[in-house]
Amino acid sequence: MAKIKGIEGMSLSDINDEIQRGAKFVSYSYCISILIMTFKRGSDIYFIPSNGSAVSKGLPYTFLSLIMGWWGIPWGPIYTIGALFTNLGGGKDLTEEILQHFMNSVQQEVAIDLNGDGNLD
Repeated sequence: MAKIKGIEGMSLSDINDEIQRGAKFVSYSYCISILIMTFKRGSDIYFIPSNGSAVSKGLPYTFLSLIMGWWGIPWGPIYTIGALFTNLGGGKDLTEEILQHFMNSVQQEVAIDLNGDGNLD
């Protein structure tokens, strides 16, 4: 799983409370073209608090695509437009997938504990 930025120092309970208030996990798209080659990539995952702006967090990726993405023909313009559409729409919402990953991790820790390990680490 990609690195999650913005959850440093938060407990799972804190994250869940924020999500209940409207926070979300998002990733952004960007593309870079070099002559005839175009590379489409995704960013790390960002935790956007309920009072945060997902669009502003994605602006560096939007500007990167605007400056570096157009030049590869034919995919540069196509991928750049896709990245702009995704990023200016607040990024790709990954909240459900991340929450499922967290739940699976907790269930695995509980299963290890039930096997007599006695530790949750």
